[in-house]
Order: sequence, then structure tokens, then C-alpha cells
Amino acid sequence: MQLSSSAFADNTNIPAVHTCEGRDQSPPLAWSGVAAGTKSLALIVDDPDAPDPAAPKMTWVHWVVYNLPPGITGLAAGASGSGLPPGVHEGLNDWQRSGYGGPCPPIGRHRYVFKLYALDTVLPALKPATKSGLEKAMHGHILAQSELVGLYRKKR
Repeated sequence: MQLSSSAFADNTNIPAVHTCEGRDQSPPLAWSGVAAGTKSLALIVDDPDAPDPAAPKMTWVHWVVYNLPPGITGLAAGASGSGLPPGVHEGLNDWQRSGYGGPCPPIGRHRYVFKLYALDTVLPALKPATKSGLEKAMHGHILAQSELVGLYRKKR
């Protein structure tokens, strides 16, 4: 399975429009090669370099999405919220709000890891719908996964 974005290539800079310094809109994503038998897809976006890439102490969660239909081949820019297909759920990010929260590193250049999972099941509504809750629900159901890494350093 391949995951990509028309906004940035793997291990290159994420455009400011997709960050706290821009419109903070989710970037466009595309995928192909979804495994046979996939019933749903899940997406987690996080920053393993928080708060300082020179001394990371935690992984900051930016977006949690699950129950994406396996027949779609991506998400348009700004899909978080009303732009998602029916039946898709967004979980809480580490700002304690639902939906996408773009890169906003306090110091240094951070990595943002977009992880797409093909699952052999459609997940029930998660309570709470957090990264850890999603990872627990996905356990034993992952058919394939793919990653895309974007980079960002604040300009201000």
C-alpha cells in the first residue's frame, strides 16, 4: 500500500497552509494498493519529536481518523470535518478537539508521520476516540500499513 500527498513528497516540507501558520487545513492525501479483504482504513498523524527534536519527550497526536471506506483513493485538502465521507469518524487530537490540527512546533524542525492502516473490519464507535483507543481497536485487524513523513519548522 502506498500513501502520498500532492502537497509534499516523503521527507520534505509541509506547506504552511497545512499548519498553524496558515489555514491549518488537512493536506490532500492519496493512496493505492489497498490490500484485498480491506473493510476500512484508519489514519493517524503524529509528531514523534515533541516538544523539541533535540530532546523529544512525547509523541503529539495531530489527527485520528477511522472507518474510511476502502473504495476511496484519498482525501482532498481540508477534508477534516465536513469533507469526510459519511460514516467516517474523527477522534481527539492532543489539543483535545476532534479533527485535524496542523504542525505547530514550539522549537526546531519536526517530523509529522502520516500512518495509513488497512483493516479487516469496520470499527465500532470508539469512546474515547483517541490514538491509543484506535490502536487498541485495530490490534489484530491490520492487513497492511503505509507511512508518509512531512517536515515543518515554524517561520515565526
